Amino acid sequence: MAQNEERIDKWMWAMRIFKTRTIATEECRKGRISIGTDGNEIIAKPARTIKPGDIINVRKPPITYSFRVLQLSENRLGAKLVPEYLENITPQSQYDLLDIVRINGFIDRRKGLGRPTKKEGRQLQQFTDESIGWDFDFDESDD
Repeated sequence: MAQNEERIDKWMWAMRIFKTRTIATEECRKGRISIGTDGNEIIAKPARTIKPGDIINVRKPPITYSFRVLQLSENRLGAKLVPEYLENITPQSQYDLLDIVRINGFIDRRKGLGRPTKKEGRQLQQFTDESIGWDFDFDESDD
């Protein structure tokens, strides 16, 4: 069944860009989906129709993915069939940025945020196991 146009939220769900159509619709409403190139981008509403040849930019912080529409399908596809319907044209610089953010996430973790590291856990365990040196005997009377 050849189609000329398809809703952008439905197409992104069918191409497995988003897990559910509801998430695709919400991302459109948040203004994270645009159609066109850098000079002429249009923020896409969920009901916006797309056609083969359109370039779709999907902003998933910290990077922006770019896809070229090759074919349309309103039905969800198997992962192996997706390359027949879209072409990933995301620049390598965006993937490099993603790698930098992943590396910095581990290096720049501020103390006190998130779960304690193994070292911090051992220090905490050692601190709580040590006797502070205060002996209280509540059974003795002060008389």
